[in-house]
Amino acid sequence: MRTNNILVILFLMIVQISFGQTSGAKEILGQVFEESSSVEGVNIINNNTQITAVTDENGMFSIVVKEGDVLVFSSVNLEPLKRRITVEDLTSSSVQIKMTAKQIELKEVVVNDNGGITAENLGIVPHGQKTYTPAERKLYTAKSTSIDKILNGISGRSSMLKKEVKVEKKEMLFRKLEYLFDDNYYTERLRISLEDIKGFQLYCVEDSEFAVSLNSKNKTMSMFLITELARKYLKILENEK
Repeated sequence: MRTNNILVILFLMIVQISFGQTSGAKEILGQVFEESSSVEGVNIINNNTQITAVTDENGMFSIVVKEGDVLVFSSVNLEPLKRRITVEDLTSSSVQIKMTAKQIELKEVVVNDNGGITAENLGIVPHGQKTYTPAERKLYTAKSTSIDKILNGISGRSSMLKKEVKVEKKEMLFRKLEYLFDDNYYTERLRISLEDIKGFQLYCVEDSEFAVSLNSKNKTMSMFLITELARKYLKILENEK
């Protein structure tokens, strides 16, 4: 009987301690984003209680927290993020978490001992052969022989194809720029209104230095250059009013 009484007392103490630890705790809902896209598979851990969660295909998660708890968000391709829970988080319908992509420097990978074998050193294609876009191939074909060159020069087709190549390159740059920044970056950071974003993007791809940064996938340089381009573009819009 004495042993049973001791066990009951221990059980009540454990319940009291557990209640004290979870007092004020609440399950919150949240969503994780990278740029403007939701992220699936982000691991979340409450540093204070060690409770864990993982975001679903829509970047959504739920986890039990209390004010002052620290949540740690981690994913393979994203920079780790810590978030301290506030009273506002506990009363909000959904907590929005913004994460940033890791800057990963790709290294050369040797697959096997024959990795140096290419179509060029096998003689299948000439060394240094250029890769052509569809418009560039048309222009190359139009100038492939002296007769073609003369006839297409007289008819004006060569000039038309040269313009087509330029347009195609601008379209490729425009598509790259569309995926580089989300609309919030233009409206909040650059002060470009939503209706002027497309026009501003076309203005940017006309800048040769900015075009080089896009082609070289140098996002840091693109961000630096686009800030100055935005300042100039806003001045142009102001002068047009």
